[in-house]
Amino acid sequence: MKRVLVVGGGKGGTALLTLLSQTATMEIVAVIDINEEAPGIRHAKEKGIETGQDWKVWIHENIDIVIEATGDEDVFEELLQARPKKTVVIPGSVAYITSELLEEKNNLLSELQRQSNNQELILNSIHDGMIVINDREEVTFINRGAERILGMKRQNVLEKPVTEIISTSRLPHVLRVRRKEVNQKLELENGRKLVTTRIPLIGPNEELMGAFSVFKDITEVVDLAEELTDLKEVKTMLEAIINSSEEAISVVDEHGMGIMINPAYTKITGLTEKDIVGKPATADISEGESMHMRVLQTRRAVRGVRMSVGPSKKEVIVNVAPVIVDGKLKGSVGVLHDVSEIQSLTSELKKARQIIRNLEAKYTFDDIVGESSEMKLALEQAKVGAKTPATVLLRGESGTGKELFAHAIHNESERRHNKFIRVNCAAIAESILESELFGYEEGAFSGAKRGGKRGLFEEANHGSIFLDEIGELSQHMQAKLLRVLQENEIVRVGGTKPTSIDVRVIVATNVNMEKAIMNRNFREDLYYRLNRLPIFIPPLRERVGDIELLVNHLVQKLNQDYGRNVTRVNDEALRYLEGYNWPGNVRELENIIGRAMIYMHLNEEEIQLTHIPELWQHPKSSEDTDEEPIVEGWNGRTLQDSLDAYEKKVLMEAFRANQFNKTQTAKSLGISIRNLYYKMDKYGIDKNSMQEFS
Repeated sequence: MKRVLVVGGGKGGTALLTLLSQTATMEIVAVIDINEEAPGIRHAKEKGIETGQDWKVWIHENIDIVIEATGDEDVFEELLQARPKKTVVIPGSVAYITSELLEEKNNLLSELQRQSNNQELILNSIHDGMIVINDREEVTFINRGAERILGMKRQNVLEKPVTEIISTSRLPHVLRVRRKEVNQKLELENGRKLVTTRIPLIGPNEELMGAFSVFKDITEVVDLAEELTDLKEVKTMLEAIINSSEEAISVVDEHGMGIMINPAYTKITGLTEKDIVGKPATADISEGESMHMRVLQTRRAVRGVRMSVGPSKKEVIVNVAPVIVDGKLKGSVGVLHDVSEIQSLTSELKKARQIIRNLEAKYTFDDIVGESSEMKLALEQAKVGAKTPATVLLRGESGTGKELFAHAIHNESERRHNKFIRVNCAAIAESILESELFGYEEGAFSGAKRGGKRGLFEEANHGSIFLDEIGELSQHMQAKLLRVLQENEIVRVGGTKPTSIDVRVIVATNVNMEKAIMNRNFREDLYYRLNRLPIFIPPLRERVGDIELLVNHLVQKLNQDYGRNVTRVNDEALRYLEGYNWPGNVRELENIIGRAMIYMHLNEEEIQLTHIPELWQHPKSSEDTDEEPIVEGWNGRTLQDSLDAYEKKVLMEAFRANQFNKTQTAKSLGISIRNLYYKMDKYGIDKNSMQEFS
């Protein structure tokens, strides 16, 4: 053992004292410092080591090593001169560096120990088990999860060969082949069922350090799965589900033999279990091939196949899917839907949609076709008007598309999510128009409903109301409408209490409003209230350049309506259409295109001039200029075209003879006002166009 004298009790001396006192090969004889309160002196006294202020007293006491820790060069030189020959003197700087390195080593060891403790704490906290072995196949670590799963204590496992702990362990194999095994099944001797992953531990220089495994106890899961997959229980459950289903279901095996049907299947097809079970899948087919057999051959599902089944040849729609278990085809399942039920539901859906359509605007500005400058101006004005709450007055001839503009304005406005009510003022009898628009109170008149009835203005509250043919209103109704526009309130027929409303009003007319005012047929004050935002929709003859666009649009629309596949109108037919005056405007154009498509052969895809009926006062050839060929005799046209031409002539003469009054015209002809409107729309007859040709 070496005898050591430490000269200097400062930081360095104290560190050396702490370090050397832990070494068994060295004995600290004394610690010297001129300051009796130095930390090294105090530390030495606590450890029972001699202290002093003069190193010269101790230099000859058989000292083997003197460590100069003062850092003073003069003290170091004096120690060198005074030491015995066998005594080694170590400079303070060297001693200090050594102490720093040793202190750093201790810190690193402490940190390593802390991290090791943390890792062990984490590994012991996880629920899964873990075992680590070294390259000699000995267990070096086992966490608490593994202790619980294996039923063993750590002290009885560490440093023992892993095969003594788990006889069937494959960790030695993983160690030898250096290859991991993932999610492998393992059953322990204690009956536990595990899923384990084994991974070799390979160092940075490819040296084999050991291996470890992480395993999860799945005993309870496996036991539960075995209970749930009991074939008898599963079959009972499936049969209960299928039999309680309202869907008609049939099941066949992989050979196409029926194994199950449910009551709903019998209800639709009329076939019972004895007719299906144990019989080929074709047993229920009246017309068509068996979808079960197709699915079994292709292993692919089929959807929406229409066929007839059962003795009554019931029309059904069939969906069939294969049943595949572990990659093997086990059969197929079919679901039948009664077509009559589907048709009934479809009909109900159409009715519901129609009701909804009656309360909503169907068209947007995208549905209005036109590239002419006149149409662009009208569209720009309408889009600006849609963003304001102002009343909009749509002016234009019959058939120009005023209603489309009304729909589009509503859909572009902030009210688009509320109701859009349409009213044809000329189509409702004067006697009931007021009660329809403003509603009525109970007992207002004979036949009034109990509790009264809301009018169309109330129905349109927070939405929009479109009043078509506003020029046909009587003076009395004009006064009523003016009050609504001024006061934003209505009074029901038979009532006295006003009801506030918030309704956007859009009106339309083909009447010359200024002329109607001069003739005292329309109130001037109402005109100024309505004329806040007038929009003039140009007639078709003023935007001939749009005819080609309109024709293409109408062809696509009528293709869907008529189930046709017409692709275009040829140039000759288009030039003929562009040369016509179109008194009925776009409505007449749609009528002509629709009639042409109806009389085309199914395989024809191009509308030609021969398909288009000869237009009024617009012959197809220079030789054929008769305006009224039906009077002169047959001119090569079909009977229907000839009758249409004559009917149109009679309507126009009657309309002119009654000073363009529609109600009087209908009476003189002995037809209803609604029938007159239909026929005038059909032939594109309106007051403005007739006045031009008068």
